[in-house]
Amino acid sequence: MSEQPTHQDDRSKDPELPSNDVTEGTERAPHRAMFRAMDYDDDDLSSPMVGIANPAADITPCNVHLDDVAESAYDGADEAGGMPIEFGTITISDAISMGTEGMRASLISREIIADSVELVAFGERLDGLVTVAGCDKNLPGMLMAAIRTNLPSVFLYGGSIMPGEHEGREITVQNVFEGVGAVAQGEMSEDELEEMERNACPGAGSCGGMFTANTMASISEALGFAPLGSASPPAEGKKRYEVARRSGELAVEVIQEQRRPSDFLSRESFENAIALQVAVGGSTNGVLHLLALGAEAGIDLSIERFDEISRQTPKIADLQPGGVHVMNDLHEVGGVPVVLRRLLDADLIHGDALTVTGRTIAEEIAHLESEGRLPTDEEIDEEWLYTVDEPKQAEGAIKILSGNLAPDGSVLKVTGEDETFHHEGPARVFESEEAAMAYVQEGHIESGDVIVIRNEGPCGGPGMREMLGVTAAVVGQGHEDDVALLTDGRFSGATRGPMIGHVAPEAYVGGPIAAVEDDDTVTVDIPNRKLSVDLTDAELEERLADCDAPDPAYEHGVLAKYVRDFGSAANGAVTNPGVMWDTND
Repeated sequence: MSEQPTHQDDRSKDPELPSNDVTEGTERAPHRAMFRAMDYDDDDLSSPMVGIANPAADITPCNVHLDDVAESAYDGADEAGGMPIEFGTITISDAISMGTEGMRASLISREIIADSVELVAFGERLDGLVTVAGCDKNLPGMLMAAIRTNLPSVFLYGGSIMPGEHEGREITVQNVFEGVGAVAQGEMSEDELEEMERNACPGAGSCGGMFTANTMASISEALGFAPLGSASPPAEGKKRYEVARRSGELAVEVIQEQRRPSDFLSRESFENAIALQVAVGGSTNGVLHLLALGAEAGIDLSIERFDEISRQTPKIADLQPGGVHVMNDLHEVGGVPVVLRRLLDADLIHGDALTVTGRTIAEEIAHLESEGRLPTDEEIDEEWLYTVDEPKQAEGAIKILSGNLAPDGSVLKVTGEDETFHHEGPARVFESEEAAMAYVQEGHIESGDVIVIRNEGPCGGPGMREMLGVTAAVVGQGHEDDVALLTDGRFSGATRGPMIGHVAPEAYVGGPIAAVEDDDTVTVDIPNRKLSVDLTDAELEERLADCDAPDPAYEHGVLAKYVRDFGSAANGAVTNPGVMWDTND
């Protein structure tokens, strides 16, 4: 009887792959036995291991369908000759936790997602990744993990929800949040709000406007982490599952070619992402997350660069929250590549920046055109998708304001006719979101007010809560243009109006926002990018010297840990103490 060959005699995969640590050699027989318990066979064990990181959960419609999306990616990797291995991680629903103490967990979840995926990839010796994402913090968390591991990786978005319908018009959850303020003002009945509530979110997928999830999904294409055209297909459409299957196939390819994030991420790709963000009116959270991704990758990226790019890049898409259209509308006219092509033709992005496919972004656009998957500009006659020559706004949507209230900067997204906005008014100071929300809902807000919410920063919160509840209530009461709000916390991507977030340094670490008192005159000057209070430097210093350092909001558990670990919003509020590779050399 002939001797049976041992498994390692039959191996054909790259001997340098990390998975060889757990599959190759006689001494790894116990490890292979564990895999065989899960029905992996010799062919699988001789193939590159593709980790499919999946944050599926019933906690949010953004993620409720991700098991099906991940299954399509699994099938694609399997058929392409890989050994797909699915594993899970957490998610937090921003929309459900919004306006509650639980929202403090949102930004922390970004870090935990990144940490958990990094740990699994490292511990299980995976060869590459498909990182699946749904709700807001999934997306940067997954991208951060891929950067940290520097494994060949493909990013896969779960897709956005279709819009709901109310009284013959399309609505999203943004309209429901603003309806709360309208009810408090007597401008809407509770019955109408309930009707909107029942119709705003008709199924699975991330919030439909150009809010945080869709902003980051779009950015993933501009960065080169996801194939062009992959961000816009709806969550529950056939095209979404085609994208997922292709992502699995591509993951095997990038492993075989050893195409890593460090091969295509560069300062140029980050500048492309910023240009796209400001051109489509993307979420202010995109600033925070791109700074964090840049920090992970060792890219020299400052908050001021966002303003420089926004000044030279017009806003050309009329999407919610500033407009009326949603991600599916963009999908119907060709998706994110249509916007990128218009920016490329105007020399506003770097066409030679590489992508995960191995082609440059200019080559990817040409490839889509050659395959007939990208309509020509002549075929697109939607008035809401503007050209660079005749834009919706001459400058991009993101503005970085600084001054004696924000020495390290603050972030504003222009959603309306705010480019010439100049506002001076009395401060109304609150130590928490809840206190400010009560003030607004009780009808105390007056035209000209400047609402100041502090101790909601990365450390002071901790977790830098988003405040869609209070900002939507302000807008819902008719104060979109005559009341400003500033905070060291964050805003939802659905926020609109003159709302300035990410004020840095934050109050908790002694930033000037801690010194503001009721009735101080605060100036918001968008044309000159100034955020200031009518106090001299000496007066500010004297007040800050008299401020007692607040006690930590939490003294035990995971939130207490992040009081200690978070960095400044001006640098992305990162917790990672260092970077694993440097693209600047």
